[in-house]
Amino acid sequence: MKKNDHLQDREFALGLAMKDVAAELRLVEPADFVGYIGMEQYSCLEDIVNSSSELSFLPGSLTFGWGADVKLSWSERPSIFLDMEFRFESVTAFFCLGLRGDCESVAIRMISFDPPADEPLVNTARLISALNASRCVAPRP
Repeated sequence: MKKNDHLQDREFALGLAMKDVAAELRLVEPADFVGYIGMEQYSCLEDIVNSSSELSFLPGSLTFGWGADVKLSWSERPSIFLDMEFRFESVTAFFCLGLRGDCESVAIRMISFDPPADEPLVNTARLISALNASRCVAPRP
C-alpha cells in the first residue's frame, strides 16, 4: 500500500461527511461567495459555514478556517474553495472544501491524532469514528 493511500482514504471519508454541508452551502449564490472572498469578508463566510453545518455537525466540530479562494473563468463555472477545520475528540483536520457546480472536493492540508497510533489504518478509523460521533443526524446515503 502506498503512503498516499491513507491520505486518499481520509479525504474520501471527510468528503462523504461534507456532502450535506456542501449541499447547504450551494444554497448561497456563487456571486455572494465571490464578493465576500474578494473583499475578505471572512466573518460573513464564517456565518455562512456555521449556518450550513449546524444541521449536520455538533457545534464547534466543523468551523471555517478563515481562508478562501475563488477561481473564475469566462468559460467555466466558478469554483469556491473554503479553508475548513474539523476538530472532535482527539482528531483535528485542516482541509480545503472545494465547491464547483454540483461537485465538491476535499484536500487535507494537515491532520493530527492525539496521541497518534503507530498504524495508519487505526488513525483513519479514528477519523471516521470522530466524523460519525460529531454528526447531529445520520448522514445521507
